[in-house]
Amino acid sequence: MKVLVIGGGGREHALVWTLARDSRKPRIFCAPGNAGTAELATNLNVGAEDVPAIVEWARVNRPDLTVVGPEAPLCAGLVDALEKEGLRVFGPSRAAAQMEGSKVFAKEIMTAAGVPTAQSSTFTEVAPALAFVRSVGAPIVIKAEGLAAGKGVTVCTTVAEAERAVRESLEDKAFGEAGARILVEEFLDGEEASILALSDGAHVVMLASAQDHKRIFDGDQGPNTGGMGAYSPAPVVTAEILPVIEREVFGRTLAELRKRGITYKGVLYAGIMMTRNGPKVLEFNCRFGDPETQVILPRLAGDLIPALEACIDGTLRPELVTYKPESCVCVVMAAGGYPGTYRKGQEIHGLAEAARVKDAVVFHAGTKLQEGRVLTAGGRVLGVTALGKGLKDAVAQAYAAVDKITFDGASFRKDIAAKAFKGK
Repeated sequence: MKVLVIGGGGREHALVWTLARDSRKPRIFCAPGNAGTAELATNLNVGAEDVPAIVEWARVNRPDLTVVGPEAPLCAGLVDALEKEGLRVFGPSRAAAQMEGSKVFAKEIMTAAGVPTAQSSTFTEVAPALAFVRSVGAPIVIKAEGLAAGKGVTVCTTVAEAERAVRESLEDKAFGEAGARILVEEFLDGEEASILALSDGAHVVMLASAQDHKRIFDGDQGPNTGGMGAYSPAPVVTAEILPVIEREVFGRTLAELRKRGITYKGVLYAGIMMTRNGPKVLEFNCRFGDPETQVILPRLAGDLIPALEACIDGTLRPELVTYKPESCVCVVMAAGGYPGTYRKGQEIHGLAEAARVKDAVVFHAGTKLQEGRVLTAGGRVLGVTALGKGLKDAVAQAYAAVDKITFDGASFRKDIAAKAFKGK
């Protein structure tokens, strides 16, 4: 079996690592991949967003299954283009991927479907947006409508901060076209969790709960990033609340999409705020989360390929996804200066030593191979991950592995999963 994985980050390394352990022992290709995927797959010199080049390679090489990692190629219609070639692809169509590609579209779907979510208003002009912010007050949330690599959301604690966020998006074009339209949204208080579900368009299978850490510094301080770490399961998501989320979030959303002629196949990821009034959706993503994937997939007890193929075929069943009892923690090691300006090309040491830590695996995110050396090549460099008998054990193992790794300017949060232990 031949499998093509699209993407080159930590999520894609986790996918490749999981697929490589599948009982069908597929031959894996990764476009473009990184230094980590190179150990398990054949990396291709093809960018994840280069839809024509991906389609051409697939047309010639005919993979049995393509798994699309990042949101940009999904929103650009890669799945549609590959399906036209008669190929089997795991991921939503361009129309379905609007759930992430347009926050306005997603909000319309949620409102129509009765999905619990924050109240919001949409703006393209600065003056009315500022007037609305001043009338509502803070705290308040400003969101760029489109894809902004996880950095288009600003949680503002003061009106001045919100005014600045409005101007940055609409006047300064900080997010380009993605921020040409913004949502000004009610602030939801509570603890956030990541709930991912597989969908074949009609059926849903919930994946293990997770929680990520968006802010760069300990204690959830500093600017938002693409994610500085994650853990699974998330204790805030109780067994009692999961059926509510499945019914009121995923069930209603997929039903509303079907009413509009859109069949959602792939992963649907809901960022959920656990408020005093129950779970409310902050946003949807149309793909596996990063770094949530790095803590969900290592917990799988069986093969992944049958579940992915069932999503394509419309035959998804709960028994296709089973989990080990262990918990999992991922600590992201980032380049100094991230999410702002950072240097690339720093040599990474200690990877082999980290991999020898019990139940640890190092997922590469922003890395590249050069003359036999592994160098930094992005802002988020590594996702140092470990399983444990419980979250505390997993935390200890993950940080033991982190301690083995060095590169110039390396930074990481020291409080990953600390929220899980509050009040205990």
